[in-house]
Amino acid sequence: MAKELIKAIVAMDGDEAAKITNDLLEQGVEANAILADCQAAMEEVGRLFEKGEYFLPELIMGGEILKQITEIIKPKLVDTQDKGERKGKVLFGTVVGDIHDIGKDIVIFMLETNNYEVVDLGVDVPIAKFVEAIKTEKPNIVGMSGFLTKTFDAMRDTIIAISEAGLRDQVKIMIGGGTVTEDVVAYASADAFGETAMDAVTLANKWMGR
Repeated sequence: MAKELIKAIVAMDGDEAAKITNDLLEQGVEANAILADCQAAMEEVGRLFEKGEYFLPELIMGGEILKQITEIIKPKLVDTQDKGERKGKVLFGTVVGDIHDIGKDIVIFMLETNNYEVVDLGVDVPIAKFVEAIKTEKPNIVGMSGFLTKTFDAMRDTIIAISEAGLRDQVKIMIGGGTVTEDVVAYASADAFGETAMDAVTLANKWMGR
């Protein structure tokens, strides 16, 4: 059924995707596993976009379907989290040149439910905005999201600007997106990347000594 969920999202069938999501939850499938399937589906949507088979309307529609699924599984995610004191502060945004917010929003949601304070800079965030926000917000961690391969340069240039501002040693930087790999981490001079939203939480916990 997980394959059917991926197929429904890629086909832009929101009603079917919602039905399958509810069925999976009733069968006891963990919410995190459903999120992983959603990510796989959006990676395929992104691939089709870069091949010229899908266009901006499909990206937007896929994002809306994913938001709908996230709302369905949110209660299950929240129920599994412990509430307590804030573990740290994370500054998060989708880098300049990219308007996708789905992956970013899911990661932010998971960080917040795991007791992190998150400052959301939004999408298409200019390099200077990241730099200024680090100065004013003083986060422990900076997260950068990018859905398309063209954002690798934006991640690199943003981190260069952070370094030139003398702020690089003050923060850990995680990056993420469907096409991000260890090679991209090295290219951008980030500290690490996460394949899933829970990977972001795991990294944050490690960096904050949790």
